[in-house]
Parts: sequence; C-alpha cells; structure tokens
Amino acid sequence: MTEPTRDDFLGGKLSLLQPKAGYRAGVDPVLLAASVPAEKGDTVLELGCGAGAASLCLSARVEGLALTGVEIQPLYAELCRQNAVHNRARMDVVEADLTHLPAQIRNTSFDHVIMNPPYYDRSASTRANDQGRDMALGGDTALQDWIEVGAKRLRPKGYFTLIQRMDRLPETLATADRVLGSITVLPIQARVGRPSGLFILQARKNGRAAFRMLAPLILHRGDVHGQDGESYTAQVSAILRDGAHLSLEA
Repeated sequence: MTEPTRDDFLGGKLSLLQPKAGYRAGVDPVLLAASVPAEKGDTVLELGCGAGAASLCLSARVEGLALTGVEIQPLYAELCRQNAVHNRARMDVVEADLTHLPAQIRNTSFDHVIMNPPYYDRSASTRANDQGRDMALGGDTALQDWIEVGAKRLRPKGYFTLIQRMDRLPETLATADRVLGSITVLPIQARVGRPSGLFILQARKNGRAAFRMLAPLILHRGDVHGQDGESYTAQVSAILRDGAHLSLEA
C-alpha cells in the first residue's frame, strides 16, 4: 500500500488519514454526519465506518459521544483507529462483517445507528479494480441486510440515519418501513432543476409518525461551477466548512 494522505475536513477542524488509492471520503459522509441529531453522552454505531469520516465529523460537532465503528477491511479499520486518536475522539473500531457482528455489539443497543452503504447493487454493477474502493461502492452485502442489522442495534426510539443513491430509494423504503418508523427522506440535488442524485433517510425505532418527504437540499448555486470552483450554497458551505447541523425536523 502506498502511504496514506492526510486530508482536512470541516474547514480544518478534522484531519483524516485516507488511502491515496482506493475509497476516499468526499461530501457524502459529511452530510450524513451533519444530519444526525445526536446529543452529548449519546452512543453511536456506524456500520461500514471506513476511515471514520462520518463518525469523526459527527464527533467534531457534538462533544461527549461514545462512538463504535464496524469495518470489514483491516486497512480502513486501522486508519479509523489512528484518525480517532489523532482527532481525540472516543471511538472503538471493530473489524467484522456486519452480518456476523461480535457479541460485544450484538448485546448493545445504541442511541444512533448511521451508515453510508455501498451505492451500487453488486448484481447489477461492475467491480472496481481497487478492492477497497470496490467494497465501498458495491460490496457483497445486500442493502436490506444493512438496514435490518442497523435497526436491530437501536434502542427503542433510537435514530437510524442513512445516505444513499436516489435510484435505491424504493428498496430502502421497502425495508425501512418494515423495521423502523417515523421515516423522513431528504432528497439531495446538485442544483435547482436537476434530478436528486442522493437522499438521506432518517427513521426511529418504534416510531409512529407519518412518513415525510422534505424539500430538497440544494448543493450548488447557479447552473455551473464558478471560476473559483466554489459554488456551494450558504447552507451547504456551513455544513462542509463549519460543521453546521443539518436538521431533518419539521
């Protein structure tokens, strides 16, 4: 493996080691973390934590969290451990397949479960050359399993938060509606007038509120990138640069 790079997130508030080649975190895990309504003292489980971008972005916004990450790939799990120490976050990282969790996690209920499952259905996609990137983008675990395992690990009324590609919304809802409640969906659009490419889904265990579809989160201003390459809306810029919260509450 080539030496990892050290990359800044949240305007430099967070610094992460990431593989130079392979899966590298971008905007998506930052948006995921921003949408989690965690409070000081909460417990958080991230399934498929990678190098820790989502969990550690959340920790940078909300102090006093007890984080647990599950990661199947040893390289990424080790980077996540190093990143947690470097950023002074309280995080336990477990190497495991999420469908075969160790007893220490199976016997624990969490206030929050978060995840950024692979965006592509393995049965309908081509494998990437890099194994780490392939696992992050496709993997071999069905999306249904990710959601069901996550729901089982929540305490009653705990929050489940996921980011995923919009074309997988139907199968996400089909499973979430069986095992969770109080479902809210936030579409994410690159620009006004463009189709939504991603969505964030948030739900609660044993929740009973009606389903809600929110107005889209718009990432960029205008029709094209400006000359300086920076065209994020004020709301998104505050999330990416300052670690602002992205509320999904009414």
